[in-house]
Amino acid sequence: MKIKSYYLFACLGFILYSCGSSSGKTSSKNKVIISSKTTTTTKTPNYKKIKSIVNYAKTFGGTRYKYGGTTKKGMDCSGLVYTSFKKEHIILPRTSKTMATQGKAISLKKVTVGDLLFFKTNKRKNVISHVGLVVETKGVIKFIHASTSRGVIISSLDENYWNTCFAGARRVL
Repeated sequence: MKIKSYYLFACLGFILYSCGSSSGKTSSKNKVIISSKTTTTTKTPNYKKIKSIVNYAKTFGGTRYKYGGTTKKGMDCSGLVYTSFKKEHIILPRTSKTMATQGKAISLKKVTVGDLLFFKTNKRKNVISHVGLVVETKGVIKFIHASTSRGVIISSLDENYWNTCFAGARRVL
């Protein structure tokens, strides 16, 4: 019986933290304050665009999760990335699964601020179902994304859940 309870608890955790179709909500009382500092280097010719994209994404910090959302009223993971890139006139596909076909695949060792991280949060379907935008690479890789339970937040790839679900990284700029 303990194994069933543990399995149920683990499954519930995966669902709550994924970017699925559930409508987990965060109240405005739980707003997350996200620093606007980025750690991009000036070595890339797209430095200003990347900095603008990341800083714009951070303005959505604390926004509640809403499936299909692309505004401060509600945002999903691919909506956050789509909207942030669109501000710089870069139009990406609207779903995380299709976004995962854009740009160039890169190894984690080469990930920089502005790159996209993709996750498979539904192990039964084994497809890309979540995306995050890298905001920091010093020490640990941190990314901004929209979680179904906590809205738009910054997480670390060192967190066990995200590390386990990680599927790949891509560079669009």
